[in-house]
Amino acid sequence: MRILVTNDDGYGSDGIEVLRRLAEEISSDVWVVAPEKNQSGASHSMTLHEPLRVRQVNERGFMLRGTPTDCVLMAVRHFLIDQPPDLILSGINHGSNLAEDVAYSGTIAAASEGAMLGIRSIAMSQVGGSLERGRNVYWDTPLTHGPGLLTRLLKMQSPADVVLNVNYPDCPPEAVAGVEITRQGRRDQASLKIDERADPWGMPYYWFNFQRPPSSVVEGSDLAAIDANRISVTPLSLNRTDDATRKVLAGAFNA
Repeated sequence: MRILVTNDDGYGSDGIEVLRRLAEEISSDVWVVAPEKNQSGASHSMTLHEPLRVRQVNERGFMLRGTPTDCVLMAVRHFLIDQPPDLILSGINHGSNLAEDVAYSGTIAAASEGAMLGIRSIAMSQVGGSLERGRNVYWDTPLTHGPGLLTRLLKMQSPADVVLNVNYPDCPPEAVAGVEITRQGRRDQASLKIDERADPWGMPYYWFNFQRPPSSVVEGSDLAAIDANRISVTPLSLNRTDDATRKVLAGAFNA
């Protein structure tokens, strides 16, 4: 099995090294193509108006000055065009990709691009681990539970246009309370704070800062699973059509 590993945190991130190690437990043919810099929040953007610069890091590793989507396209349509990957693993993201995060996530976008190309794709994220809380991320959690989880997921059949979004809880491996198949949740409100500052020349610049207020946890959602220290696996469809609304609109217009 040929596996492509990518992410949005960048080629030098801790999470992609963890994911590479997981991939190498199930295959000896693992390739890494990832952004040169952190591309968190890039969503499904692709580079169209400037050249893509690539640096080959090793025999099976490439660093791209572009987005996660660029990385998947270059890997499948250029570097591995003679033998495309059988599986794309994206992550492991440092921080959650839950609820509305999926709309912004470059991690999920890379997996979605893989699915659009007809390749089975899985996105993985590790919740928490802020240095402000006095500790690093629990990378041992995906290292411990990831191999068995991947083995089980790969034995199951899923539609070609579905991406599996995996989130590991913010706890050590021994505290994980199992695996739950979930639906995408929704936070009560995601508030954006815009921080205005001035550079040494007095020119203004701005930082976006997302505040995450407490959410009402709905049973069966990705948020609820993580809150209960369970690994969340959410199947995400590439088809965004809302059939219920489509039927209402069709009935109104055909009346």
